[in-house]
Amino acid sequence: MTLPAQVAADERVARVGLARRLLIRPELGAVVGLVVVFAFFAAQSPVFRSPDGIANWLDPAATLGIMAVAVALLMIGGEFDLSAGVLTGTSGLILVTLATRFGFNVWLAMLVGLVVALAVGFANGLVVTRTRLPSFIVTLGTFLMLQGVNLGVTKAITGTVQVSGLRRAEGFEPANAIFAGTVEIGGTSFRVAILWWILVTAVATWVLMRSRAGNWIFAVGGNEQAARAVGVPAARTKIALFMTTAFAAWLVGSILALRYTSVQANIGIGQEFIYIIAAVIGGCLLTGGYGSAIGAAIGAVIFGMADKGIVFLGWDADWFKFFLGGMLLLATLANRLVRRYAEEVKH
Repeated sequence: MTLPAQVAADERVARVGLARRLLIRPELGAVVGLVVVFAFFAAQSPVFRSPDGIANWLDPAATLGIMAVAVALLMIGGEFDLSAGVLTGTSGLILVTLATRFGFNVWLAMLVGLVVALAVGFANGLVVTRTRLPSFIVTLGTFLMLQGVNLGVTKAITGTVQVSGLRRAEGFEPANAIFAGTVEIGGTSFRVAILWWILVTAVATWVLMRSRAGNWIFAVGGNEQAARAVGVPAARTKIALFMTTAFAAWLVGSILALRYTSVQANIGIGQEFIYIIAAVIGGCLLTGGYGSAIGAAIGAVIFGMADKGIVFLGWDADWFKFFLGGMLLLATLANRLVRRYAEEVKH
C-alpha cells in the first residue's frame, strides 16, 4: 500500500535547509550588528583593530558578557532581575569588607559573598514563584533594599562610601591571578576575565541546547502553564535561573573587587539595564521563550566595541548612550522579524 503524496510530504518531517536554519537563529541580528560595528570603527581607527585595541574593548565586554549571558537565560525563562547590577556591588563589598576589616582570608570572604549572593537569588526566585508577582516588581524591591544595605553598612563600618586595602589581605595574590590577572597572547596582555566569560558562555550554551534543563527553560518562558501540564518543574527552574544570575553577579563583583582592590558602595547601580540591553541585542525577546547565550555574548562584544571605539575616535562619550539606544531599538525590531520568520518556517 502506497502512502498518499500529502502524507509523504508532511511538513513535520520536511527538512529545513542550512540557509533557513541560519536565518531563524536568534543571534543572527547580533552577528550582523557585530560585523557592521567592527567594520565602522576598524576602518577609522588603526588602534581599534590592533591587538592592544582588541584587548582593550574585550575587557569591558567580558564582565558585561558574564552578566548578559546569565540575564539572557533568565529572560528566556520569562523573568527579569533588576537587582543583578547592585548585587555585583554587594558581592564585592562583602569580599573587601570581610578581608580588610575582619581579617578574613580572601578565599573565605569570597565564599561568604557567594553564599549571600545565592541566598538573594533564591529569595528572588522563591518570592516570584510563590506569590506570582511580576519579577520586575520583586527584583526592583530587592534592588532598593540592597542599595540601602550597601550604602548604610559601608558608611557604618568605614565612615565613607568606599572600602579599600584588599591588596594587603591574606590570599590576595593567588585569587587575583585566577580572577583578575592577565594572560599573554602573541605579546599582548588579555584579562583573565575574558576566559571566564568564554567559559560561562560555553556552559550556558550547552545547558540551553543539549540538556533537559535547557528544554525546561524554553518551556517555562514560552508557556508556563503548558510546561507545568507536561511535568516541567517550573518553579524549580525559575529559582535556579535567579540563582544563576546571582552567581554571575558574585563572579563579576569578585573580579572587579580583586582588580581594583577597592569597592564603592554604589557600584553596579544602573548596570542591570545594560545587561538586559545586551541580551536583547543578542536576540532575547522581552516576552520570554526565545534567545541564546551566544547572542547575549555577542551583544556584550558590540557594547565593548562601541564603548572603546568612540573613545579611540575622539568623540564625546555622551554619544555612546545614543548608540546604545539605537542598537536596542534596531535589535528589538530585528528580533521580532526573525521570530515571525521562524514561526512561518515551522508552520
